[in-house]
Amino acid sequence: MNRLLKIELKKILTYKTFWIVIGLYFLFLALGIMLAEFMINSMVADINKRFPIPFPKAVLYTFPDIWQNITFFASIRFVLIFPAILVIILITNEFANKTIRQNIINGMSKAEFLVSKLLVIVMMSLAVTIIIAGVVFFLGITHTDMQGFAVVFRKMVFIPGFFVQMLTILCYAFFFGFLIRNTGLAIALFTLYTIIIEPIIYFLLKAPFMFENKIYTYLPVNSVIRIAEYPAIPKLMGVLNFQAQSTVSLVAVLVPLGYSAIMLGIVYWIVKRKDL
Repeated sequence: MNRLLKIELKKILTYKTFWIVIGLYFLFLALGIMLAEFMINSMVADINKRFPIPFPKAVLYTFPDIWQNITFFASIRFVLIFPAILVIILITNEFANKTIRQNIINGMSKAEFLVSKLLVIVMMSLAVTIIIAGVVFFLGITHTDMQGFAVVFRKMVFIPGFFVQMLTILCYAFFFGFLIRNTGLAIALFTLYTIIIEPIIYFLLKAPFMFENKIYTYLPVNSVIRIAEYPAIPKLMGVLNFQAQSTVSLVAVLVPLGYSAIMLGIVYWIVKRKDL
């Protein structure tokens, strides 16, 4: 595995597009995190102009809720799409440049090719998760009036939850890229499905005229987002009498992992039976 990872890193670290897309991802992520509290409080201030009883201001960056809040904003569809696009580019380039055939000619088996791509996906997911965890810890420490160290880690379960989110969305992207093999078409279809088609299906299944169902909660991309479904704003939620998510449920994690396992199983079946 170490040899396979070294091969992949040689391809990736010298690839300019990799750094451009990663840079855009962290730029949008940083902007989202920095502006989240400001945007929510702007909306609260606007609402307060119309209601006699004022809503309290949102506080996003204090422990323990910051673990949930930052992972929520980091897993919005429009943010997750950037690393997913990068995976599509990396896999489709293997076919466009025929490097996959060259690797197999040089002695790499089809199974090793698949494992090498999965190692990249796991490595990317882990790296982003560690960075997010570091940012959360820094913001939390600087914004929280510490009265006990235990409160710091109370909702840290959202960090491994985010790792699953990143891992599964990248597996979805790998599936699209491998099946379509054309960079532009694969990116277009993946983006179209993630941002437009699935949300339309979601709202249609949730519409009052539809039969009563919970199917919409198990749509592939929606199942990824549901791991961190809501931000935690206790004061605001108390006023609205809304029970927000307080932890990461096992079912919420298993659904996208199940989708990923099916998609990777299909890819493995194709790899074993067809020419690459």
